[in-house]
Amino acid sequence: MNAVFPGSFDPITSGHMDVLTRAAKIFDRVTVTVMHNARKQGRHLFTLDERLDILRAATAHFPNVGVDSFGGLLVDYMAREPGSVIVRGLRAVSDYEYELQIAHLNRQIGDAETVFIMAATRWSFVSSSMVREIASYGGDVSEMVPRASAGALRQKFVEVYAEREAQTAVSAEPR
Repeated sequence: MNAVFPGSFDPITSGHMDVLTRAAKIFDRVTVTVMHNARKQGRHLFTLDERLDILRAATAHFPNVGVDSFGGLLVDYMAREPGSVIVRGLRAVSDYEYELQIAHLNRQIGDAETVFIMAATRWSFVSSSMVREIASYGGDVSEMVPRASAGALRQKFVEVYAEREAQTAVSAEPR
C-alpha cells in the first residue's frame, strides 16, 4: 500500500521528518506532496521550487519516498494514486480536531482514507511557522529542521545570521 503525505512544507521540520520516517516503514511507497494554492501565492517564505528542492535533499536517503507537487484538491491528486491513503501528522489535540474535519471531507468528496501518525513528543511544539519566526531573528533552528531546511533558512536570512555571528564574535573578544 502506498501513501501520500501532503503539506505546504515551508519548510519541512524534524516533526515532519519523524512522521515521514515512520510512514516510510509502514507503507511500500510514500509521496511527499507539496500542495500549492494560487490564493496563497506570496504567503510562503520559500517558492514552490525551493520547497521541492529542500524536500528532495531532506528525503534523499529514503529509498521508498518520492517528492511531488499539486495545485488543487487533495482528493483530485488522490484519484491519480489509486489504493493510496493520506498520511497526516498530529502534534496535539487541536491538530486532531482540524485534521478530523478535513479527513471526513476528503472521504465524503473523494473516498480518500486518512491515516494519522502522532509526532514524537519532542517535536510536538515545532511548526514551520514557528521555525520561520525563530530563523528570521537569527535563532538556531538546527535541531528543529533537517539539514536541508536549516541551510535554506540560513540562505534566506543571510543578513540576519551574519549580524548575529558578528555580534557573537564582538562579545567573545577579550576586553
